[in-house]
Amino acid sequence: MPAYKDAERGTWFASFYFTDWQGIRHKKKKRGFARKKDAEAWEAEFLRKEAKSCDMSFRSMYDLYIEDMRPRLRRNTMRNKEWLYESKVLPFFKDMPINKISAADVRRWQSELLAQDYAPTYVKTINNQLSALFNFAVKYYGLPANPARIAGSIGKKKAGEMKFWKVPQFEAFLLHVKGLPAQVGFKTLFWTGMRIGELLALTPSDIDLDARVINVRRSFQSIDEEEVITDPKTEKGVRSIEIPEKLADDLRDYMGRFFDLSPDQRIFPYTKSFFHHKMEKACADAGIEKIRLHDLRHSHAALLIDMKVPILMVSERLGHENVETTLEIYGHLYQETASGAVQKLNEMMK
Repeated sequence: MPAYKDAERGTWFASFYFTDWQGIRHKKKKRGFARKKDAEAWEAEFLRKEAKSCDMSFRSMYDLYIEDMRPRLRRNTMRNKEWLYESKVLPFFKDMPINKISAADVRRWQSELLAQDYAPTYVKTINNQLSALFNFAVKYYGLPANPARIAGSIGKKKAGEMKFWKVPQFEAFLLHVKGLPAQVGFKTLFWTGMRIGELLALTPSDIDLDARVINVRRSFQSIDEEEVITDPKTEKGVRSIEIPEKLADDLRDYMGRFFDLSPDQRIFPYTKSFFHHKMEKACADAGIEKIRLHDLRHSHAALLIDMKVPILMVSERLGHENVETTLEIYGHLYQETASGAVQKLNEMMK
């Protein structure tokens, strides 16, 4: 596989023919290499990648994996995945032939990751991403085995103690929230269990105040300073949520303050950072331990469970893909509820 000198630019270039998966012959040319061997190495890697050979580098397999995943994942999910690989995985593995990466190599990478003092759940997420790429290579490109699976998992699936507010804490927090949009937004999150992106996408056409129902149909995200409306996180995310009468009154009053509000206009024309800032300020002013925006969703789930709402109804209200997801996240709260029920039985028997 020869490389050629570009006399005019003083650099090297690769120029060759290859046959694609349809049997069609193409000419490939790439310029700008400082050295002849760089041009030759690029050609060799391109041909290995085109031939779907596991002699290709980890970086080339990553490019194929990302190309395959991009149409299957939401834009923000894809952006986060790429950032995680680029910052946590590729620096270690990128130049290694993927079929030469051993379980011992993976464990060395894991040791470096563990030394960073990341949260156990974050470590597990990163390790799972590496394993997913190897699974892709095994399934579609003939890699004999997944070395990350052989190396074993690291981190923890679940975080430590889940943080959430009960009603008195939320009401104390709300007293210190400045501005009607933030007040109504926080009330909607707490009393419905909606995701923040779902709240930010709401329009008047999504809300039936007479029936006291919010129809969740979209999610809003700000990606690289661009406002993006997507489908909800899961198929079950498209749902109707019945709301308390008082919340319906609050929403009616809030939307009534808009001038010429159109049916498809966002009623919370803000970003997630707006609500982050409002929550941080109000928690500090109220002297309440800060929780995350997403923890308002946990707070709603905990409230329903404390009210003895059946798990299926909790799952449907939250828009989880299945009941197993709900149990995985909140199962321990049901155990606490069961313990309380046994205590009441003990008291009754006395």
